[in-house]
Amino acid sequence: MADKVKVTLVKSPIGAIPKHRATVKALGLNKMHKTVELPNNAATQGMVKQVRHLVKVEEA
Repeated sequence: MADKVKVTLVKSPIGAIPKHRATVKALGLNKMHKTVELPNNAATQGMVKQVRHLVKVEEA
């Protein structure tokens, strides 16, 4: 298991429910196709799981 993951916003959160929009913002994703590198821990995994239909995840 990698210690970091790359998370990329691939679908717009405009039509998503407000809780999912807030999660995307908390992940640091504010523009389409932006990629952020985050630690691979339980908190990050939970956030990514909640918005898995909006993001693409890769091991870094």
